[in-house]
Formats: sequence, structure tokens, C-alpha cells
Amino acid sequence: MINGLCKARRLADARRVLNEFCDFGFEPNAITYTTVMKCCFRCGRLEQGLEILSEMRRKGFTFDGFAYCTVVAALVKTGRIEEADEIAEKMMSNGLVPDLASYNTMINLFCRQGRFDEALRLVDEIEKQGMKCDQYTHTIIIHGLCKDGNFEGAEKHLDYMNTLGFGFNLVAFNSILDCLGKAGDIDKAVKVFDSMEVKDSFTYTSLLHNLCRAKKFRIASKLLVASIEDGFQILRATQRAVIDGLTTSGLVYEARKVKLKIQRARLVH
Repeated sequence: MINGLCKARRLADARRVLNEFCDFGFEPNAITYTTVMKCCFRCGRLEQGLEILSEMRRKGFTFDGFAYCTVVAALVKTGRIEEADEIAEKMMSNGLVPDLASYNTMINLFCRQGRFDEALRLVDEIEKQGMKCDQYTHTIIIHGLCKDGNFEGAEKHLDYMNTLGFGFNLVAFNSILDCLGKAGDIDKAVKVFDSMEVKDSFTYTSLLHNLCRAKKFRIASKLLVASIEDGFQILRATQRAVIDGLTTSGLVYEARKVKLKIQRARLVH
């Protein structure tokens, strides 16, 4: 029952049922407490979640890595880094080691807050525990560096991934391409695009969108036609942005030609 209420985010009802269990002499187990605690965090009720954590400690419950990581992730998300570090250290001192998925969650949160030193510290910690970071771990860091405007750092980390034996990382390249375009460095974005071994619809849509933002409608129109002829699904809004851009720039004839080419390409694909 409590699990269902928590899934529906009915936190007040879940806590009421939990209290009723205790009032009737039943002792909820660690899984039940952890479920309600996680619901508190999902609903943005951090203090209530920490109260449940304290209650579990008072009752002598042992914690698994999942419970600890749930708390650490919630604290990091709200910027309470010192408390998160304290709980993480306590977890390690109790012999509990987070799994890679839990580490990735914390790394992702650190990167979203621009705390790359902490994120890289966790990468070192993963390796010290005898685990290996996966492609997702490195992609999180690259995406975070891009969002922070540190394209040089992102490219260096991508090169580092290659030295570790990872293959071509389309998600990481798309992240670098998109962030370069949004930062206005369209020429470098085009160079990254040209260097990519594999492209998908997001690759083309991202570059097209940023070419339009840079008022480079002629280049965008050629890329748009080529992408549709190659069978990629480009958002109709992006197609309209290119054609409208040509029209408002006085290139009405070219806009009509692009429309015709797109219609022909759709007949083929």
C-alpha cells in the first residue's frame, strides 16, 4: 500500500499509513522507510526525508547502499554538499560501496551544479574501488563541461575516453556540437559536425537550429535538403525556420527551391 501511495506521490497519505503501522504495534522494515524517504525527496520535502533517516537510525536499522545514495543525491541536488560528503563518508566507513549507477547519479548532480572537481573526485573514487567508469559516466562529464562553456575541457575528456578504448560516442559529440552552436561558435560547430563519423537526426536538427540563429540560412538550406535526402527526420519547425529565414532575407526564389527539393525527397523516403 505504501509503495503504491509513494508511486502516486501521495506523500501525506503514505506517512499517515506509516504512522498507523507504528500505532498498531507493527514495525515497518528498512525497505518501507526507504520508500517513504525517497518519496519525500521526490516531492521536494528534504527535511521530512531527513527526519525519516534519523528515525531509522534511532531504531537501529542498517542501511544499504541504495538508501545512502538516495540521501546523498537529494542533498547534492539542494546544494548541501558538506552534509552529502559526511553521509557518503559514513557509508564508506560502514563498508558500503555505491554501485556504478549510484555513482553516476551523484556525478550527474555535481556536473549539473558545475562542481566538476567533486565529479572528477568521484571518478577517481570509482577507480580506487576497483570499478570502471562506463561510457555513460564520461558522457555525463562531457555534457556538464559543455553546459558550463568549457568546450576545451569537454574535447580533452572526449580524447581521454578514446585512450580508454571507448568507441565513437555520438551522444558526447552531439552535446559538444549543440553547446558550441548555442554559444555562438558556429564555425567550430560546423567543424565538429564535419569530423563526426556517425550522425543522427538530432545532430542535423541541432546544427540547423543554430545556423538559423546565426542567420546562415543558405548553409542551413543546403544542409536541410541533404539531411532529408539522406532519410533523416527533421522537425517541421526546424524546416520552417530555414525556409522562413530565406524568405525574410529576400531569398524568396531559393526558399521555393528548397520547398520543392524537400517535397521530392519526401516522395523517395
